[in-house]
Amino acid sequence: MVRFKNYVKAGSLSEAYELNQKKSSIVGGGMMWLKLQSRVKMTLIDLSGLGLDTIEETDEEFRIGCMCTLRMLETHEGLNTYFQGVFKECTRAIVGVQFRNGATVGGSVFGRFGFSDIMTCLMALDTYVELYQGGVVSLKEFNHMKYDRDILVRIIIKKDGRRAAYAAQRRSGTDFPLIACCVAKKEGTWYVSAGARPSRAEVVEVAGTGVNGSVDCGTVADCFHFGSNTRGSAEYRRHLTEVYAGRLMKQLGGEV
Repeated sequence: MVRFKNYVKAGSLSEAYELNQKKSSIVGGGMMWLKLQSRVKMTLIDLSGLGLDTIEETDEEFRIGCMCTLRMLETHEGLNTYFQGVFKECTRAIVGVQFRNGATVGGSVFGRFGFSDIMTCLMALDTYVELYQGGVVSLKEFNHMKYDRDILVRIIIKKDGRRAAYAAQRRSGTDFPLIACCVAKKEGTWYVSAGARPSRAEVVEVAGTGVNGSVDCGTVADCFHFGSNTRGSAEYRRHLTEVYAGRLMKQLGGEV
């Protein structure tokens, strides 16, 4: 188990940032994965008193505080209405309701875990992260940044008209995905993300052809690099990505 010598409930983002500059400090989100580690840290920084546990909707975007839980994404009416229920779909198999009531969006995004259903879904949308020092950057750029000691404040999803759908393959109902796939469509462009490859989620943009925006899903799958582990081979993951991308495109009204 992980142990801490000090616990600080931050009174401001500036205080949290200053505390986090020490390598012996760590920011606690939902503590769902962190508590499974076996190490000792000097200071646990708690952001729960900073009002970062709300989802705000405007005419242009959704603003999701880093301390919002996965369950809040799963049940938020505005998000799921605008994005055709994609957040309900990408969260419903993550362990169980009790877990999703504790795990935070900020923890999922800042961790950039390869197995993350959340990152796979967000990568297919017009998503940005707001960092305390780094400002607002696209999620695609953030995904390739090195881990640092900045504070993730919130996630911003633009309302740019994309329609989205999500699917994942698991060996059992609440297991980690062995492949995850999210497809979004805006006008004639498809945005296809693949996660649990088993590395971090990536996204490719593909222009559809013809009246219905048809796409060769085999070519789309070839855009990703896949690896093998005990959950599945690279070849199997590539095949699943081709199949799921095609199914999700058909679900969104395209031809493959």
